[in-house]
Amino acid sequence: MSDWVSFAEIKRRVTLEQVLRHYQIDWLRRSGLHQYRGRCPIHQGQGTEAFHANLERGVFHCFACGAGGNVLDFVCAMEGCSIREAALRLQEAQGEGSVRMPWVQSGGTEGRKLVTKKRRDNPPLGFQLNLDRRHPYLARRGIEAAVADYFGVGYFGGRGLMSQRIAIPIHDPGGRLVAYSGRALDGAEPRYRFPGGFHKSQVLFNYHRARAAGQDRVIVVEGFFDCMRVHQADFPSVVGLMGASLSAVQKDLLADQFSGVVLMLDGDPTGSAATTEIAAELRPACRVSQVLLPPDLQPDRMSADQIRDALRSPE
Repeated sequence: MSDWVSFAEIKRRVTLEQVLRHYQIDWLRRSGLHQYRGRCPIHQGQGTEAFHANLERGVFHCFACGAGGNVLDFVCAMEGCSIREAALRLQEAQGEGSVRMPWVQSGGTEGRKLVTKKRRDNPPLGFQLNLDRRHPYLARRGIEAAVADYFGVGYFGGRGLMSQRIAIPIHDPGGRLVAYSGRALDGAEPRYRFPGGFHKSQVLFNYHRARAAGQDRVIVVEGFFDCMRVHQADFPSVVGLMGASLSAVQKDLLADQFSGVVLMLDGDPTGSAATTEIAAELRPACRVSQVLLPPDLQPDRMSADQIRDALRSPE
């Protein structure tokens, strides 16, 4: 890839429509001749009219999260990268030629929408964010410096989707970087941001490292910080669901690599119900034990000694 890139040329050659299609944003509805609106793919809020795009002018704006600009700004926001990195990525894609896909008419009175072929893979990222791994937030969450380095987490002060958030690298089973998740520092919603087009169901957080630990048993937790705190308590074979449900792909990843699974989900009603459901799904494939935490407790709020005690005798 050439190190030189013309922002003006990229904006002239790459349309906002093409980029929306690339990110599989197929839910926008026409609200005018060239105007489309819908749920924001950047902050992934629930508002169905917040995100506005003008395809003729090639600009967008979200009235909820405040993101807006041209095609470069959109890629920057979706990828959590700099404007220059966004331009280089688009330039590389343009090197293989550009095909404009036709509009497809939808039925009823809903107007036209973008239609794309759904993809379920997570392609590797072509960049890495420059993060501050000594940000005070990490210490407040009980994450030691060595653990922050090991997981590559840190504060991102640049522009884009991860801006002003703790960025957490996510890898596919082969260890390739496929996404960042951004944790808000100040209670802003959403607490976690994921890039558009990223499929959580296809990966387990920290799976490639847990597999490399070479143990038969793996501990399964819900979140990123749960995973980091369990690792910090000297249990390197730990993965995070990034939620409270288990997909078919995640089940296969666990069963293919580990003969034993210890479920250590949050102690709240959601985590307790998920523990029961996931245990039933996994039992035909591997040995399953459970750590049932009190309703007000979850792994990222436990000390290392508490985690060790809990894992000493799972049910």
